[in-house]
Amino acid sequence: RNHSMFNTPPVLPIFVMHETLKWVKAQGGVEAMYKINKKKAETLYNEIDRNSMFVGTAVKEDRSMMNVCFVMDLEAKFMAFAKEKGMVGIKGHRSVGGFRASIYNACPQESVDALVACMQEFEKNHKK
Repeated sequence: RNHSMFNTPPVLPIFVMHETLKWVKAQGGVEAMYKINKKKAETLYNEIDRNSMFVGTAVKEDRSMMNVCFVMDLEAKFMAFAKEKGMVGIKGHRSVGGFRASIYNACPQESVDALVACMQEFEKNHKK
């Protein structure tokens, strides 16, 4: 009797999941990842709340730790400035506009810090 599989398992997704779980374990596991992600989100939300030029789009109790959304008046100017500073992928959804910083697990704290520094420099250059 032939006991071979009827379908080939999805080898690449299984391999990628294995590598991802090894990486999460190396970071200290789920609890450590939660702390890291919480700090990144707090860093960015604190700047949005402090900086008079930016406004968060979600009410505080509904804020996402992974996708931080915000708007401002000088949208095109900030987008150009941020791009010049090496920020990529922060343009918000086409139906909503504004900005969305996706700070998923693989996004390091340094990237969040760089965006915050960019926001602070923009404020310094444009504050009335």
